[in-house]
Amino acid sequence: MKGVVLVTGVMAAGKSTVAQALASRLPRAAHVRGDVFRRMIVSGREEYVPGAGGEAEAQLLLRYRLSAATADAYAEAGFTAVVQDVVLGPALRTYVGLVRTRPLYVVVLAPDATAVAAREAGRDKTGYGAAWTVAGLDGELRARTPRIGLWLDTAEWTVGETVEAILAGRERARVV
Repeated sequence: MKGVVLVTGVMAAGKSTVAQALASRLPRAAHVRGDVFRRMIVSGREEYVPGAGGEAEAQLLLRYRLSAATADAYAEAGFTAVVQDVVLGPALRTYVGLVRTRPLYVVVLAPDATAVAAREAGRDKTGYGAAWTVAGLDGELRARTPRIGLWLDTAEWTVGETVEAILAGRERARVV
């Protein structure tokens, strides 16, 4: 896989772990963590919550633009850029439009809500709470996210099995 690979899904779907493992399997790759760009905002950060608009939405789009530009820069330097972030709903098509590099692959990790809740319970960090629920974000993924790229139900898979499925399904993952 050369170019840019976007690994997306809900929080606790396994994006970070899978993206790191995928990048490690490729001969020359960089792991671009989208959330890093959110955390770079030291003051004035507006967290994106359901239905947010205005500044929160503008900062989310900024985060996407920065990670897409970073991925393009790595790809231009000869690396496969494996981007990992929560990119759901209509924002997925927006993100695809932000990346200039071709080929571009989209991988959507889509374990069921029960598996995600179990993974969330076992993590040190928490992504869900009053604003975001597992069921709510899972609903956003399944109802509003365009069915582009390679969608994988990874509820019962190991990280290694997931990476193998991505590599085997790379042509289905290719969106442009």
